[in-house]
Amino acid sequence: MDVTKRWPVWPEAVGRDLDPTVQSFKDILDGLAVLYQNPFIRDVRDTVLAYPDSALGIALNKKQTACKKWLVEELARACGPELGTIHILAGWYGLLGAMLLAEKQLQVEKLTVVDVDPSCEEVALSLNATHAKTGRFAFACHDIYALDYSALPDGLTRPDIIVNTSCEHLAAFDDWYARLPDGVTLVLQSNNYVVIPEHVNCVESLEAFKRQAPMSELLFAGQLELEKYTRFMLIGRK
Repeated sequence: MDVTKRWPVWPEAVGRDLDPTVQSFKDILDGLAVLYQNPFIRDVRDTVLAYPDSALGIALNKKQTACKKWLVEELARACGPELGTIHILAGWYGLLGAMLLAEKQLQVEKLTVVDVDPSCEEVALSLNATHAKTGRFAFACHDIYALDYSALPDGLTRPDIIVNTSCEHLAAFDDWYARLPDGVTLVLQSNNYVVIPEHVNCVESLEAFKRQAPMSELLFAGQLELEKYTRFMLIGRK
């Protein structure tokens, strides 16, 4: 029997010589993709090879993945498996999108990463290649401060869920929050890691985060203790 029929998640060969270290990483990811029959691992492997100068190592580090895994688990508990259409704002390379779409028990109709940086698009589409091919994943380059949910630009439809895991980066958080439609389900994360210059909107506690992002119905509120900071998360309806 053809190996690709026996194990459909079979990484394709690379038609060029690779640095020994890169070859080693490739071999490890190839093996894990086959072992777990996980197309996401294959997409990670392909993205690492195609975009070696990207910040993928930061996007996939243990803290980033832990915070997003926590979100996936709590969102499923709070909202159930049928999630509908999702917008992930300031979504960078789309790791969270890949994680949500990889969960077989979750039903996501379409997921769109919205980010102002056009250099993220190719990496995000590669990291989510499995679902981009089926139309379930898309990338849209827009300024999230300028999004008008009463008249969204072409290619964006009103979502059932809006996710923003970068609230600590939003200097004009109150203005952004006020523009979100009432009644929409929100998934928000922030932190108290004030030593990063780009973290211009940190919150000191979960209670402070609740005050900053008031919900008409709060479905989940919690915090995740990491080595140097605490990550806060809210899930609810605006």
